[in-house]
Amino acid sequence: MTISLTLAKGREKSLIRRHPWVFSRAIEQINGTPEAGQTVDIYSHDGRWLAKAAYSPHSQIRARVWSFEKREIDTNFFVERISQAQLLREEVIQQGKLTGYRLIAAESDGLPGITIDRYDNYLVCQFLSAGADYQKTVIVDALRKCFPAINIYERSDVAIRKKEGLKPTTGLLHGNMPSDPVIIEENGIKISVDIVNGHKTGFYLDQRDSRYHAMKYVKDKEVLNCFSYTGGFGLYAAKGGAQRIINADVSQHALETAKLNAELNQFDTSKKRMVFLNADVFKLLREYRDQGTQFDVVIMDPPKFAESKAQLNGACRGYKDINMLAMQILKPGGTLLTYSCSGLMDQTLFQKIIADAALDAKRHVKFIERFGQAADHPVDSTYPEGFYLKGFACKVF
Repeated sequence: MTISLTLAKGREKSLIRRHPWVFSRAIEQINGTPEAGQTVDIYSHDGRWLAKAAYSPHSQIRARVWSFEKREIDTNFFVERISQAQLLREEVIQQGKLTGYRLIAAESDGLPGITIDRYDNYLVCQFLSAGADYQKTVIVDALRKCFPAINIYERSDVAIRKKEGLKPTTGLLHGNMPSDPVIIEENGIKISVDIVNGHKTGFYLDQRDSRYHAMKYVKDKEVLNCFSYTGGFGLYAAKGGAQRIINADVSQHALETAKLNAELNQFDTSKKRMVFLNADVFKLLREYRDQGTQFDVVIMDPPKFAESKAQLNGACRGYKDINMLAMQILKPGGTLLTYSCSGLMDQTLFQKIIADAALDAKRHVKFIERFGQAADHPVDSTYPEGFYLKGFACKVF
């Protein structure tokens, strides 16, 4: 018996538009007893075949579409999708001389629940949905066919797996464990990546384009790089000719890596040029404001503030607070480079928050440039949710 889902009347519209999600309330009937992650056929109320999808009994997103064509979801399927994703990125890889990039961006590459980043000769995978986890062995086989000499490591240690009924898991899937941090290059800058213990898969590849564009604002300037992690923006600021850079982060380990990254690129790490400051950014900004300390450029790249719609109001307050404080410590005519990676906050709302922060800071702001995630993080036309990272360059008076 074919295991399938039948949708309620009128609920097929999103699938006809090729959006890859089926929510629990859209399902009228489950035919058979599918396992978590198993591939099922999706039918409309009147019996039309619509898609092949992965079943997820614990999530509100009850099924995620693998294909809108009648085909087997097997090794060849994943080889095709992975090859297409690599080909899509070739121009970007060559242009930036990248040895670190996002290979698979989940739904945007037709592989829902799967994130894969490449760091030199390592692929770091996150299997975030029941379907992705169910197909893990097949996906690893496909990766080995596409990249025969590659090492494959798993970093599925993220909270979202709980919504799928999955436990966090990490470990080597193929090849050898890294004996040292992996060194990647982007735009001529070397970066050390800890794929075992670093944030996400080890590094924030999605901010590559924003880091590059930041260079135009920093020459001969004093720069405060907030939430600096392992110093990505600070490295580009140094390359762009900044007079002095303060990298501020709450993690001492991340700051130590940031200093190693600066040394790796032979940048001057004396306190006259680069400072690595272990501090709570919210408290630090208030201290600088109260002391009257000012900067030419403030870079504000915080972690995600909103994981769910219930957290969005609190996230708005958080973004408003830090941007207000950043404006208060900028010299007149200074530059604020500010970002949000909260997918639930769209660009229009983020711009409004910055405008409100300017009023509270009693400063005037002009938006002069807009940013998004790097080009190896595409957004499929059928899946607008794939656009999550947004940013602005602002002149503050």
